[in-house]
Amino acid sequence: MSAIVSDSIVAAIAPIIGTVAPSLPALPSGYPSQLISELAWTGASLAKSSDFTLQLAEEDVAEINAAVDHYKTLDQDGNLVEPADFPLPTLGAKLEQLCRDVHHGKGFSVIRGLNPASYPVEDLSLVYLGLSSYVAEQRGRQDKRGNMLVHIIADNSTKLAAEHHRHSTKSITFHNEEAGDVVSWLTRSTAAAGGKCIISSAYTIYNVLAATRPDIIRTLARSDWPFALPHFQCRPVIFYQDDKLVMNFGRAALLGNEAHPRSKSLPSLTSCQLEALDAIESIARATEMEIQTQAGDIHFINNLAILHRREGFVDGPTEKRHLVRMRLRSAQHGWTIPTALEHEWERAFKQQGTKHWHLDPMPDFFFPLRSQPN
Repeated sequence: MSAIVSDSIVAAIAPIIGTVAPSLPALPSGYPSQLISELAWTGASLAKSSDFTLQLAEEDVAEINAAVDHYKTLDQDGNLVEPADFPLPTLGAKLEQLCRDVHHGKGFSVIRGLNPASYPVEDLSLVYLGLSSYVAEQRGRQDKRGNMLVHIIADNSTKLAAEHHRHSTKSITFHNEEAGDVVSWLTRSTAAAGGKCIISSAYTIYNVLAATRPDIIRTLARSDWPFALPHFQCRPVIFYQDDKLVMNFGRAALLGNEAHPRSKSLPSLTSCQLEALDAIESIARATEMEIQTQAGDIHFINNLAILHRREGFVDGPTEKRHLVRMRLRSAQHGWTIPTALEHEWERAFKQQGTKHWHLDPMPDFFFPLRSQPN
């Protein structure tokens, strides 16, 4: 399946991206004129939730509960769980197919059917880690303190927290996480209103630009983008290697925001780079897909090929949005990481250091908000 660059998509984004002049340069050397892949989808082409949802049946939940009981007999820490000691005789095969779909298919999936209220927090966390181990067994550190589970909740206790992506209730533009082949999150509870997960295909964005504005592809592939977070680095936004497109960026790291003001000593983005960011956002929104998240949902998205954003949300007296996020990698199915991104993957998955598995939200000093945009 490959997304067709339709007239309606081009019309929707034309005010932002314009049209390419014949004299402008072609695509960068080695970049294809079109990406033919299941990853090149539009929201309209995946309108049914059954296209991306693994709906758990009663017998699946029974297998999960039996696996939890079995693991508890092993008397080992929950963060060590793996498929061999979290046996799912029937559901395991479905999760292996989900793994292939996330890495080599359309790039995302949702497990649905768990009731978080039926589990103590320790058991619910074990369920999350156990199911995730079938999709990608390596778990990454998410900041310099070694936090392995990040809790995404509204927090206006300080100005920094209230403006940070992790704790803000505002909408967030399309982006990737700084590291992780797969980004996963468990929804413990949902907001009173809003907070949908919204995703878009980097492959579709590429195909639209390749057909209409190849000069923007050249801009995105240049190594002069001045990223400020988590550390200063000039690198491309997109990469093409092993016949795969990789996109990795975030506006906060390039432009700064209220929680992460950009130092005036750093280079500013050029007009071409600003145009390219606006083009990505415009195409992503024209082709996006919204997922109405339910409590108990576990999302998996291919962080190398799928962009995600969040709509704004409002918590109620009892209905409060609470996600628990992990960054994952599979030794068997993981993609080759571009050289310019290796440092962040090394910090997440290979560097030795402290690892914290906080099952509930902790004070901000446990989660360094200043250095981490997401």
